[in-house]
Amino acid sequence: MRVLAIGECMAELAPSSTAGDFRLGFAGDTFNTAWYLARVAPDVSVSYLTVVGQDAISTDLTRFMADSRIDTSAVHADADKTIGLYMISLNNGERSFSYWRGQSAARTLADDPARLAQAMANADVIYFSGITIAILSAEGRATLMSALRDARAQGKAIAFDPNLRPKLWASADDMRAAVMEAASVSDIALPSFEDEASWFDDASPQATAQRYLDAGATTVVVKNGEAAVLFAEGATFGEVPVTALDRVTDTTAAGDSFNAGLFAGHAAGKSLPEGIAYACALSRVVVQHKGALVDAALPTLS
Repeated sequence: MRVLAIGECMAELAPSSTAGDFRLGFAGDTFNTAWYLARVAPDVSVSYLTVVGQDAISTDLTRFMADSRIDTSAVHADADKTIGLYMISLNNGERSFSYWRGQSAARTLADDPARLAQAMANADVIYFSGITIAILSAEGRATLMSALRDARAQGKAIAFDPNLRPKLWASADDMRAAVMEAASVSDIALPSFEDEASWFDDASPQATAQRYLDAGATTVVVKNGEAAVLFAEGATFGEVPVTALDRVTDTTAAGDSFNAGLFAGHAAGKSLPEGIAYACALSRVVVQHKGALVDAALPTLS
Protein backbone atom coordinates (compact mmCIF):
# COMPACT_ATOMS: atom_id res chain seq x y z
CA MET A 1 0.00 0.00 0.00
CA ARG A 2 1.19 3.51 -0.83
CA VAL A 3 0.18 6.31 1.55
CA LEU A 4 0.59 10.00 0.75
CA ALA A 5 0.27 12.41 3.68
CA ILE A 6 -0.24 16.10 2.93
CA GLY A 7 0.47 18.99 5.27
CA GLU A 8 2.99 21.02 7.20
CA CYS A 9 6.00 19.85 9.17
CA MET A 10 7.46 22.53 11.44
CA ALA A 11 10.66 23.04 13.39
CA GLU A 12 10.03 22.34 17.07
CA LEU A 13 11.92 23.94 19.95
CA ALA A 14 11.38 21.83 23.07
CA PRO A 15 12.80 22.58 26.54
CA SER A 16 15.74 20.42 27.53
CA SER A 17 16.65 19.37 31.04
CA THR A 18 18.79 22.53 31.37
CA ALA A 19 16.80 25.69 32.03
CA GLY A 20 16.91 28.06 29.07
CA ASP A 21 18.15 25.41 26.63
CA PHE A 22 15.97 24.03 23.85
CA ARG A 23 16.22 20.95 21.64
CA LEU A 24 15.47 21.24 17.93
CA GLY A 25 13.13 18.69 16.39
CA PHE A 26 10.50 18.44 13.68
CA ALA A 27 6.78 17.69 13.97
CA GLY A 28 3.35 18.37 12.49
CA ASP A 29 0.07 16.49 12.65
CA THR A 30 0.05 14.70 9.30
CA PHE A 31 3.83 14.35 9.39
CA ASN A 32 3.61 12.68 12.82
CA THR A 33 1.20 10.14 11.35
CA ALA A 34 3.54 9.50 8.41
CA TRP A 35 6.49 9.08 10.77
CA TYR A 36 4.71 6.53 12.98
CA LEU A 37 3.31 4.67 9.98
CA ALA A 38 6.79 4.35 8.47
CA ARG A 39 8.05 2.93 11.78
CA VAL A 40 5.33 0.37 12.48
CA ALA A 41 4.52 -0.71 8.91
CA PRO A 42 7.79 -1.18 7.00
CA ASP A 43 5.95 -2.80 4.07
CA VAL A 44 3.92 0.39 3.50
CA SER A 45 5.34 3.05 1.18
CA VAL A 46 4.92 6.39 2.96
CA SER A 47 5.43 9.73 1.22
CA TYR A 48 4.88 13.33 2.27
CA LEU A 49 3.68 16.30 0.23
CA THR A 50 4.66 19.73 1.44
CA VAL A 51 6.78 22.76 0.57
CA VAL A 52 9.97 23.74 2.40
CA GLY A 53 12.69 26.30 1.79
CA GLN A 54 16.21 25.89 0.48
CA ASP A 55 17.88 27.03 3.68
CA ALA A 56 19.80 24.91 6.18
CA ILE A 57 16.88 24.04 8.43
CA SER A 58 14.72 23.01 5.46
CA THR A 59 17.56 20.77 4.28
CA ASP A 60 17.78 19.24 7.76
CA LEU A 61 14.04 18.59 7.73
CA THR A 62 14.11 16.92 4.33
CA ARG A 63 17.04 14.76 5.41
CA PHE A 64 15.18 13.83 8.61
CA MET A 65 12.18 12.73 6.55
CA ALA A 66 14.34 10.56 4.31
CA ASP A 67 16.18 9.08 7.29
CA SER A 68 12.76 8.22 8.75
CA ARG A 69 11.92 6.15 5.64
CA ILE A 70 9.52 8.76 4.29
CA ASP A 71 9.67 9.36 0.53
CA THR A 72 10.45 13.04 -0.13
CA SER A 73 9.82 13.08 -3.88
CA ALA A 74 6.68 15.18 -3.27
CA VAL A 75 8.54 17.71 -1.10
CA HIS A 76 9.05 20.92 -3.11
CA ALA A 77 11.77 23.41 -2.16
CA ASP A 78 11.10 27.14 -2.61
CA ALA A 79 14.19 29.33 -2.50
CA ASP A 80 12.22 32.32 -1.20
CA LYS A 81 10.64 30.61 1.82
CA THR A 82 11.39 28.51 4.89
CA ILE A 83 9.52 26.25 7.29
CA GLY A 84 7.32 27.26 10.22
CA LEU A 85 8.50 27.17 13.83
CA TYR A 86 6.87 26.50 17.18
CA MET A 87 8.23 26.56 20.71
CA ILE A 88 7.01 24.50 23.65
CA SER A 89 6.80 26.13 27.07
CA LEU A 90 6.37 24.17 30.30
CA ASN A 91 4.71 25.49 33.46
CA ASN A 92 4.39 22.97 36.28
CA GLY A 93 4.24 20.19 33.74
CA GLU A 94 1.61 21.86 31.55
CA ARG A 95 2.60 22.48 27.91
CA SER A 96 1.75 25.59 25.91
CA PHE A 97 2.82 26.52 22.39
CA SER A 98 3.99 29.64 20.58
CA TYR A 99 3.87 29.57 16.77
CA TRP A 100 5.71 31.40 13.98
CA ARG A 101 4.18 30.08 10.77
CA GLY A 102 2.84 33.13 8.93
CA GLN A 103 5.41 32.81 6.12
CA SER A 104 5.63 29.01 6.19
CA ALA A 105 6.45 27.52 2.80
CA ALA A 106 3.83 24.83 3.40
CA ARG A 107 1.11 27.43 2.90
CA THR A 108 1.80 27.12 -0.84
CA LEU A 109 1.61 23.31 -1.01
CA ALA A 110 -1.54 23.41 -3.17
CA ASP A 111 -0.47 26.19 -5.52
CA ASP A 112 0.62 23.78 -8.28
CA PRO A 113 -2.27 21.55 -9.48
CA ALA A 114 0.05 19.47 -11.67
CA ARG A 115 2.34 18.69 -8.74
CA LEU A 116 -0.65 17.67 -6.63
CA ALA A 117 -2.02 15.41 -9.35
CA GLN A 118 1.33 13.73 -9.91
CA ALA A 119 1.84 12.96 -6.22
CA MET A 120 -1.69 11.66 -5.79
CA ALA A 121 -1.41 9.44 -8.87
CA ASN A 122 1.31 7.46 -7.11
CA ALA A 123 -0.74 6.82 -3.94
CA ASP A 124 -3.40 4.34 -2.86
CA VAL A 125 -4.40 6.28 0.29
CA ILE A 126 -4.23 10.08 0.55
CA TYR A 127 -4.33 11.60 4.03
CA PHE A 128 -4.83 15.24 5.03
CA SER A 129 -6.18 17.17 7.99
CA GLY A 130 -8.01 20.25 9.16
CA ILE A 131 -4.64 21.89 9.76
CA THR A 132 -3.61 21.11 6.18
CA ILE A 133 -6.55 23.10 4.83
CA ALA A 134 -6.40 25.79 7.53
CA ILE A 135 -2.96 27.03 6.50
CA LEU A 136 -3.91 27.40 2.82
CA SER A 137 -5.33 30.41 1.04
CA ALA A 138 -8.92 30.13 -0.20
CA GLU A 139 -7.59 29.50 -3.69
CA GLY A 140 -5.16 26.85 -2.48
CA ARG A 141 -7.90 25.13 -0.51
CA ALA A 142 -10.14 25.03 -3.58
CA THR A 143 -7.29 23.58 -5.66
CA LEU A 144 -6.64 20.87 -3.07
CA MET A 145 -10.33 19.97 -2.82
CA SER A 146 -10.55 19.65 -6.60
CA ALA A 147 -7.47 17.41 -6.71
CA LEU A 148 -8.86 15.21 -3.93
CA ARG A 149 -12.21 14.86 -5.72
CA ASP A 150 -10.41 13.78 -8.88
CA ALA A 151 -8.24 11.32 -6.95
CA ARG A 152 -11.28 9.82 -5.25
CA ALA A 153 -13.02 9.43 -8.60
CA GLN A 154 -9.94 7.53 -9.78
CA GLY A 155 -10.30 5.03 -6.94
CA LYS A 156 -7.91 6.51 -4.40
CA ALA A 157 -9.00 6.27 -0.75
CA ILE A 158 -9.13 9.74 0.86
CA ALA A 159 -8.66 9.95 4.64
CA PHE A 160 -9.31 13.10 6.65
CA ASP A 161 -8.72 14.05 10.29
CA PRO A 162 -10.63 17.29 11.04
CA ASN A 163 -8.12 18.22 13.78
CA LEU A 164 -10.04 21.38 14.62
CA ARG A 165 -7.84 24.39 15.40
CA PRO A 166 -10.05 27.51 15.59
CA LYS A 167 -7.06 29.86 16.01
CA LEU A 168 -5.95 29.04 12.46
CA TRP A 169 -9.25 30.26 10.96
CA ALA A 170 -10.76 33.70 10.43
CA SER A 171 -13.92 32.49 12.17
CA ALA A 172 -15.50 29.36 13.58
CA ASP A 173 -18.05 29.42 10.75
CA ASP A 174 -15.26 29.40 8.18
CA MET A 175 -13.67 26.43 9.94
CA ARG A 176 -16.90 24.46 10.11
CA ALA A 177 -17.71 25.08 6.44
CA ALA A 178 -14.22 24.11 5.24
CA VAL A 179 -14.10 20.99 7.42
CA MET A 180 -17.42 19.72 6.13
CA GLU A 181 -16.38 20.41 2.55
CA ALA A 182 -13.26 18.35 3.21
CA ALA A 183 -15.44 15.59 4.64
CA SER A 184 -17.48 15.58 1.43
CA VAL A 185 -14.43 14.53 -0.62
CA SER A 186 -13.28 11.89 1.88
CA ASP A 187 -13.88 8.16 2.24
CA ILE A 188 -12.55 7.95 5.79
CA ALA A 189 -13.14 10.55 8.51
CA LEU A 190 -11.20 10.44 11.80
CA PRO A 191 -12.73 13.05 14.14
CA SER A 192 -12.19 13.48 17.89
CA PHE A 193 -15.44 13.75 19.81
CA GLU A 194 -14.33 16.38 22.35
CA ASP A 195 -13.45 18.85 19.58
CA GLU A 196 -16.51 18.01 17.50
CA ALA A 197 -18.84 18.47 20.47
CA SER A 198 -17.27 21.85 21.21
CA TRP A 199 -17.50 23.27 17.69
CA PHE A 200 -20.38 21.35 16.06
CA ASP A 201 -22.56 20.88 19.17
CA ASP A 202 -22.69 17.10 18.69
CA ALA A 203 -24.62 15.45 21.51
CA SER A 204 -22.84 12.09 21.20
CA PRO A 205 -20.11 10.28 19.24
CA GLN A 206 -22.94 8.69 17.23
CA ALA A 207 -24.08 12.15 16.19
CA THR A 208 -20.53 13.02 15.13
CA ALA A 209 -20.23 9.84 13.06
CA GLN A 210 -23.61 10.38 11.40
CA ARG A 211 -22.74 13.95 10.42
CA TYR A 212 -19.62 12.78 8.61
CA LEU A 213 -21.51 9.92 6.97
CA ASP A 214 -24.14 12.38 5.80
CA ALA A 215 -21.38 14.58 4.36
CA GLY A 216 -20.14 11.75 2.15
CA ALA A 217 -17.65 9.65 4.14
CA THR A 218 -18.19 5.90 4.05
CA THR A 219 -16.11 5.04 7.13
CA VAL A 220 -15.94 7.13 10.30
CA VAL A 221 -13.83 6.47 13.40
CA VAL A 222 -14.58 8.75 16.37
CA LYS A 223 -11.79 9.03 18.92
CA ASN A 224 -13.01 9.84 22.42
CA GLY A 225 -10.16 9.98 24.93
CA GLU A 226 -10.36 7.10 27.38
CA ALA A 227 -13.92 6.26 26.31
CA ALA A 228 -14.65 3.60 23.70
CA VAL A 229 -13.82 4.38 20.07
CA LEU A 230 -16.98 4.50 17.99
CA PHE A 231 -16.82 3.42 14.36
CA ALA A 232 -19.28 3.42 11.51
CA GLU A 233 -19.01 1.60 8.21
CA GLY A 234 -22.01 2.66 6.21
CA ALA A 235 -25.05 1.70 8.26
CA THR A 236 -23.05 -0.52 10.64
CA PHE A 237 -21.99 1.01 13.96
CA GLY A 238 -19.76 -0.51 16.63
CA GLU A 239 -17.41 0.28 19.48
CA VAL A 240 -13.91 -0.77 20.51
CA PRO A 241 -13.10 -0.37 24.23
CA VAL A 242 -10.07 1.61 25.37
CA THR A 243 -7.83 0.53 28.24
CA ALA A 244 -7.40 3.46 30.63
CA LEU A 245 -3.92 4.51 31.70
CA ASP A 246 -2.83 5.40 35.22
CA ARG A 247 -0.27 7.87 33.86
CA VAL A 248 -0.39 10.07 30.77
CA THR A 249 2.80 12.04 30.13
CA ASP A 250 2.12 13.89 26.87
CA THR A 251 -0.90 13.68 24.55
CA THR A 252 0.68 15.73 21.76
CA ALA A 253 0.61 12.97 19.13
CA ALA A 254 -2.12 10.78 20.58
CA GLY A 255 -4.45 11.17 17.61
CA ASP A 256 -1.65 11.27 15.04
CA SER A 257 -0.20 7.95 16.19
CA PHE A 258 -3.71 6.46 16.42
CA ASN A 259 -4.28 7.32 12.77
CA ALA A 260 -0.96 5.68 11.85
CA GLY A 261 -2.01 2.50 13.63
CA LEU A 262 -5.33 2.50 11.81
CA PHE A 263 -3.63 2.84 8.42
CA ALA A 264 -1.18 0.08 9.35
CA GLY A 265 -4.06 -2.22 10.20
CA HIS A 266 -5.77 -1.41 6.93
CA ALA A 267 -2.59 -2.14 4.98
CA ALA A 268 -2.25 -5.49 6.75
CA GLY A 269 -5.79 -6.50 5.83
CA LYS A 270 -7.15 -6.27 9.37
CA SER A 271 -10.82 -5.62 10.05
CA LEU A 272 -11.74 -2.12 11.17
CA PRO A 273 -12.20 -3.17 14.84
CA GLU A 274 -8.83 -4.95 14.75
CA GLY A 275 -7.19 -1.88 13.23
CA ILE A 276 -8.74 0.34 15.90
CA ALA A 277 -7.52 -1.96 18.67
CA TYR A 278 -3.98 -1.75 17.32
CA ALA A 279 -4.27 2.03 16.89
CA CYS A 280 -5.26 2.30 20.55
CA ALA A 281 -2.30 0.15 21.60
CA LEU A 282 0.10 2.33 19.62
CA SER A 283 -1.33 5.59 20.95
CA ARG A 284 -1.27 4.19 24.50
CA VAL A 285 2.52 3.81 24.29
CA VAL A 286 3.05 7.22 22.67
CA VAL A 287 1.20 9.22 25.35
CA GLN A 288 3.42 7.73 28.06
CA HIS A 289 6.45 9.56 26.63
CA LYS A 290 7.34 13.20 26.02
CA GLY A 291 7.23 14.73 22.57
CA ALA A 292 5.38 14.20 19.33
CA LEU A 293 7.80 11.62 17.91
CA VAL A 294 8.55 8.95 20.48
CA ASP A 295 11.79 7.01 20.16
CA ALA A 296 10.61 3.98 22.13
CA ALA A 297 9.63 0.38 21.50
CA LEU A 298 6.27 0.46 19.72
CA PRO A 299 3.74 -2.38 19.53
CA THR A 300 3.54 -4.42 16.35
CA LEU A 301 0.45 -5.68 14.60
CA SER A 302 1.42 -9.26 15.35
